[in-house]
Amino acid sequence: MKKFFLSFVLASAFFNQSKACAWYDPDYDYFNLFTQNIIRDKSLTPFLLTYSSRFYEDEKAVIPNENIESWQKYFGNQFNYRETEYLVNHLSLQALNAIKTGKTSSEPILAKLGNSFYNKYKEGIDYLIEAKYLEPYMRISYVESPDSFYYRSETDNKNATNLDYDKTVAALNSLYNSARNPDIKLRYGYQLVRFNHYTRHFEESINAFKKYVEPLNIKSAPYYLALDQFAGAERGLGKNEDANWHFFQVFMNSKSLKRDAFVSMKLSDSASFNNILKRAGNDKEKTMAYFLLGYQDFNDPLPMMKKIYDIDPESEMLKVLGARAINELERNYLPVYYYQNPETQDTTGKTTEQPKVNDKENSEKQELSLWQRIVRWFKSIFGSKSSEKIDRSNDLSDKQYLENPDRIPFYNKAEYSYYNNDNDKPVNYLSDLEDFTDKIKDESKDEFWKIADAYLKFLQKDYEGSSEVLSSIKTNDKNYQSQIQKMKRLNDIVSHPKISSDFEEHLYKDYREFFEEKPKKMETDSTAENFGYEEYTAPSTQEFLKDILANRYFLQGDDAKSFLMNNQLSDLRFNPNLNLAKKLQTFFNKKDKSTFESQIIAKNINNVGDTESFFNLIYGDFAMRNADFANAKKYYEKAVLFSGIPLPEGYYDYNTGNFVKYQNTSDLYNGFSNISGLIFGHNVWESYQSPDDVSMKTEDFINEFPFIKQNMNKLELADAVLKLKQTGKSKGEISSKANQLIGNLLYNTSVLGYYREVFVMDTDNSNGGKYYFGNDESPFRYYYKNYGSNVFIKPDNFDLSIQYYNNALQNSGDKEQKARILFQMASAEQGKYYQWEARQPSVSYNDKNWEQKSKQREIEFANMKNEKFRTYFTQLKQNFKDTEAVKSLSGSCSYFDYFMKK
Repeated sequence: MKKFFLSFVLASAFFNQSKACAWYDPDYDYFNLFTQNIIRDKSLTPFLLTYSSRFYEDEKAVIPNENIESWQKYFGNQFNYRETEYLVNHLSLQALNAIKTGKTSSEPILAKLGNSFYNKYKEGIDYLIEAKYLEPYMRISYVESPDSFYYRSETDNKNATNLDYDKTVAALNSLYNSARNPDIKLRYGYQLVRFNHYTRHFEESINAFKKYVEPLNIKSAPYYLALDQFAGAERGLGKNEDANWHFFQVFMNSKSLKRDAFVSMKLSDSASFNNILKRAGNDKEKTMAYFLLGYQDFNDPLPMMKKIYDIDPESEMLKVLGARAINELERNYLPVYYYQNPETQDTTGKTTEQPKVNDKENSEKQELSLWQRIVRWFKSIFGSKSSEKIDRSNDLSDKQYLENPDRIPFYNKAEYSYYNNDNDKPVNYLSDLEDFTDKIKDESKDEFWKIADAYLKFLQKDYEGSSEVLSSIKTNDKNYQSQIQKMKRLNDIVSHPKISSDFEEHLYKDYREFFEEKPKKMETDSTAENFGYEEYTAPSTQEFLKDILANRYFLQGDDAKSFLMNNQLSDLRFNPNLNLAKKLQTFFNKKDKSTFESQIIAKNINNVGDTESFFNLIYGDFAMRNADFANAKKYYEKAVLFSGIPLPEGYYDYNTGNFVKYQNTSDLYNGFSNISGLIFGHNVWESYQSPDDVSMKTEDFINEFPFIKQNMNKLELADAVLKLKQTGKSKGEISSKANQLIGNLLYNTSVLGYYREVFVMDTDNSNGGKYYFGNDESPFRYYYKNYGSNVFIKPDNFDLSIQYYNNALQNSGDKEQKARILFQMASAEQGKYYQWEARQPSVSYNDKNWEQKSKQREIEFANMKNEKFRTYFTQLKQNFKDTEAVKSLSGSCSYFDYFMKK
């Protein structure tokens, strides 16, 4: 069998999981308002809820190591924990030998020991010397199967079999027998058990434990180190149930070995847990077994929590399961993003990159589950029922929301469901968990349960009840105090359904730190050619509160403020919106801004060059798309100071596969200037990546209109179109040609045209979210967060280009030219079909008849296309089949050729 290098596979796995490389971490999909690691027993920190890795990690949560604490006690507590850890784990073998021989050493810690240190702690130092000698070899020998698929890449191939077995056992046995201190004797016993385990002498390892460890009857840190090795030897002999039981003992009694013991248990099914539960002989063992059951099968933790509560209401394991449960609920109530647009297809056949619900959820079942979660979350948060739509017509505040505050606040008691990964059955335990915490908080001495109860009330929209519970808590625990303070502020801010000027001043006065930006650290990613990027940081409470205010502003009609809470002004160009632009301009020009408006909101009006030109450019573009050329010219006259959209550093060369940097950008289209006269031409073939002089061809009669320049800015373009429009009002061929050129312009700047970037604030025609045949409705229903990824560009009105083409058709007496015009009209009509198709509901992948319904859907679409959207193709076929224009077009357009022949 061919083998691959394991190191490469591991590197790939790391790349996919790394935040810096993959730009994704599932634990950053929620706001973490309830800080689950406020639990006091930090040894249980790894078992808090995480989706990013096997275990939860917290750099601030230091799990105490009993082995170091044991050595600290052995050395008479004359060293602190850090010094002891350095002495035991990091001091070199040479330095230890220097202590023994009385030689000087450069190690600072040796100066603190003194000359009499070795004589006082001789047995301990001798043990550490032996342990330091053995440590590089203390790994099990790897026996590779002949059919192994991977090569293993190891930098150090040492393992226990590299040592002389008989000599090592004899030496350790001699040292064990000569040791007088029981703790040191126990440590040598541990080394004998470990050495035999790692050399695969499993029976000898078990016997060593029974002979050297058990008789000492000392249940200290070295005992559980030895028990862990003993259980490993049992597993090596196939005694899995006994091994799991002894790993369970290590898990239960050790602080620092819990994570490794859990991994070693190999508890892969409920039967294994039940076997442990059957062997549990006391309340401590039963409590820990119930914890493992609740941890491993976390669909609904309440049954196991109740069993633990019946045994020990003060159990730390109970708090861990409670923290995990709250964290799971929060994840489903508070996702960071609400994605609304499905992946779509560009007309060129390329996939338009749309944000997915969740990149890590690849299966159809999982995507559906998460989507359902998000929909339910927004229903509960923003008070919208599935059959309701927010009526914000005429950009006025919606009175139904403002007069009925119960419909606005974040979190509703309305339906809450989320789906587990096994069978997609809804699980609902929010109310049950609240009942449980409400009960336990009155009986427990730990304020954790009051904090949990207050938070669940917050999720249930009971802000007053939450605040009452928080006010009743008296604690000196700094972690608890921090969580309580955060939640008091959340209750205050979230409970306000309307953001008035007085409340804005309250926000600025009391919560300014929540809204003031902190500089973000820049990281360098070698995989991205050393381009700098902002550090990927977890969503913060500040960002959550910004979402709250953005939502409130949105519902009360303050769109500009809503937008600027989550976006910078320059983001508007990613989805230029006429009404939003007008409101942003009004806010920008507002003279009497409040302190909150000027210091917090207005700071996101970032540099877009001349701001008035920026807005007028948007207005002019909208006017051009609507064929309102006179007003477009007026707006463009006010936009002449526009400095241009930031241009890319280069482009991807499809022919060579290389990225080519621009040497000079002065002649590139920048959103206002450098528009080619070919914008009035027609495409020779549909290739957006080819140069315009390859894809586009000027009309033969273009010289009859000398005011059309080869290179124009938008003001010059609008002026040229106005002159064409005036000419088009006449009769005859000159009128036909003028109208045809206007039709070409409107088509070429539509989603189907080569110059589709010109009136949508983009710099090139490359594929992306703007080229999307979506609904006429804006996707923004709750706030403008993630504005650049929520695709919405007002759909093209293809009837406008068809109207000008029709004027050209009516005024032309040239059959060849009429054929060309009809083909352009047919192309525009095809755009109307794409818009219709995009509005049709899709067939769910979960439908058991998906394939049959999809085929039927294709048939219906084909029929609709031929009945409603083939008007001009049909005219070409019936009346112009013999023209040279049709013959030429059939040769260059395979679809048209197919239509003509069928």
